[in-house]
Amino acid sequence: MPDQLIKWQNVESILREQLQRSSVKEIRTPIIEMTELFERGIGETTDVVSKEMYTFLDRGERSCTLRPEGTASVVRAIINNGLSNNLYQKLWYMGPMFRYERPQAGRQRQFHQLGVEYIGSNSPRSDVELISLAWDILQKLGIKNLNLEINSLGDIEDRENYQNTFIEWLESNYKLLDIDSQKRVKKNPLRILDTKNSETQNLLKNAPVLVDFLSQKSLDRYALIKENLDFLEIPFIENVKLVRGLDYYTHTAFEITSGELGSQATVCGGGRYDNLIKQIGGNDSPAIGFAIGLERLMLLVGENFEIKRDIDVYIINKGMRAEAMAHKLSSKLRKYDVVTEMDVSGSSISKQLKKANKCKTKSIIVIGDEEAMKNQFKVRLFSNNKDKEKIINLDDDDGLEKWLKNIIPDYSA
Repeated sequence: MPDQLIKWQNVESILREQLQRSSVKEIRTPIIEMTELFERGIGETTDVVSKEMYTFLDRGERSCTLRPEGTASVVRAIINNGLSNNLYQKLWYMGPMFRYERPQAGRQRQFHQLGVEYIGSNSPRSDVELISLAWDILQKLGIKNLNLEINSLGDIEDRENYQNTFIEWLESNYKLLDIDSQKRVKKNPLRILDTKNSETQNLLKNAPVLVDFLSQKSLDRYALIKENLDFLEIPFIENVKLVRGLDYYTHTAFEITSGELGSQATVCGGGRYDNLIKQIGGNDSPAIGFAIGLERLMLLVGENFEIKRDIDVYIINKGMRAEAMAHKLSSKLRKYDVVTEMDVSGSSISKQLKKANKCKTKSIIVIGDEEAMKNQFKVRLFSNNKDKEKIINLDDDDGLEKWLKNIIPDYSA
């Protein structure tokens, strides 16, 4: 609703400013994509693809899906436009995503995400730069009790070695797992590490740990990232059970949570996906990205983002000629970046004055047919200014600007 959107617009404005300062460029992708894109990119066995996507056949009998996340769409757009072999690219998107899941505070079936993708570099420095950007954005928005959790998933070989051992352990403890985890053993075993079931969580304390299966190269890479985060004074916690829910992630995985959110604590999640672009059909190009859920963000940002700009001028008018002049004046004032409300009720001057008072406008303009015949309007100021009322000619731009400086302190022509 309009009053709620003030907060959204103010937050989005800060997000855009921070991204522009970091030389990240915007990209916009379609809401509808071919279903195959997400099956290939996200993975057919993931919960997102198997349970949560809104998928349908179009009139050409093609399977289409409302996008459940933004990364695959960005990668598809880059490939289609022949940019997958270009130099380092930093891109962001913002818009609605769709997943069929149980609605709750901060989680809806149509939800909104800000996503950032750094494409074309496998350097650990790009991981640090991206994490630092996410951290700075959330701090800029004044969000409190932030916690950064990081982990390394290693490369594909590391992950496969771990997964084979982990599956053996899961099968030997199969009967002790909760039902959802049992279903994931064959389909997506790493997601079991992220279970919310307390009994399974306790059981997993004795499970093999991914970090023990990382190659020396992966460990060195991970150590360099942690060293750089320390240098930037970004506090973090190593969470060996942190995995990302989508198949395409490798190496760095991270989440930023807030203690202000309760059970749905994750505000930002991201990680590296060096194999996704090649997997979807592009060149072998490394990448890393993150996404921030805007609904959860709105639950966290303070009241200072709810401030809206008040009406600067309320135009009261009575009579046909006065109404025509009011339209002309309203158009002229908007060109001066003045928030203008024109009364179109046609009611008496006294009733219009009452409405203007309720709006708490900074000043009122009164135009009757007598003023309109002289091409003038009468101004009434709500301020300590001694000049409570004055008459200005519609074509007197100097007089108009002088008056505007009285009602808008930071006004400049």
